[in-house]
Amino acid sequence: MLKTEAPSDIHPDLDCYAVADLVDAFIDDQRPALDAVGAARGKIAEAVAAAVPRLLDGGRLVYVGAGTSGRLGVLDSVELFPTFSWPKSRAVAVLAGGRDAMFESVEGAEDDREQGSADLRAAGVVGRDVVILVAASGATPYVLGALEAAHAAGALTVGIANNPGAPLARGADIAITLDTGSELISGSTRLKAGTAQKVALNTLSSAIMVRLNKVYGNLMVDLHATNAKLLQRAVNLTVRATGADEETARRTLGSCRYRVKVAIVAILRRIDVSAAEARLVRTHGSVRLAIADESPR
Repeated sequence: MLKTEAPSDIHPDLDCYAVADLVDAFIDDQRPALDAVGAARGKIAEAVAAAVPRLLDGGRLVYVGAGTSGRLGVLDSVELFPTFSWPKSRAVAVLAGGRDAMFESVEGAEDDREQGSADLRAAGVVGRDVVILVAASGATPYVLGALEAAHAAGALTVGIANNPGAPLARGADIAITLDTGSELISGSTRLKAGTAQKVALNTLSSAIMVRLNKVYGNLMVDLHATNAKLLQRAVNLTVRATGADEETARRTLGSCRYRVKVAIVAILRRIDVSAAEARLVRTHGSVRLAIADESPR
């Protein structure tokens, strides 16, 4: 039996608990999720290092999964554009059952290995792409079919599973095993297995974006300001990074279509936004290098 499917022996009388004790039990049972991700830190770092060169070469991040695992992949892919201005066309989610499965269960979709392979091929995956495959069991047929197609295309495959030695872990180029064990509600991997997957995906994609110069210090300087909240955040980030007053930050941002990186370089170097943008191009988007006294030419 898979560890994620094994009955938990910690709270065998869960249905008899008072509400406060029930809440405590669920919260406490989430704590091992972070430990499981921590134990996989070396493989996550390996995945980041392997992914960055392919993405610098124009590759895409392609997420594959079914059920909760697949929806977590969709969530990670969607968040990359507003957070890091990562192009939507370069963050692709392949979900068993298609778009409808994001909002309701599509029974049986995860069992179709051939469809997983077909859907991955339909996404046009090529050798410079990075395919992140997520399955709590590590044996979901749909995901394994996609894995086969990704290998055939020559893409880098990163498998995220919650069972040691699972087929996904054995077959992926880089295997991230999140050994969360049995669930408080037996077999419900939307619980701590899902929590561990979310933390791992956050860590993986965010670290990749840092290496792609989407962050300056610990500031989210390559966000895409698409609403009032993000417009104000752009102003706040520019003020924090430069020490300029809010009026100067707003004026500079307005002259460069609210691109925080450009505004920071323009203010700190006391140059116009065109010159600031040119510096960023030369430094492959690195604010730190662009504001240096000797910016690469």
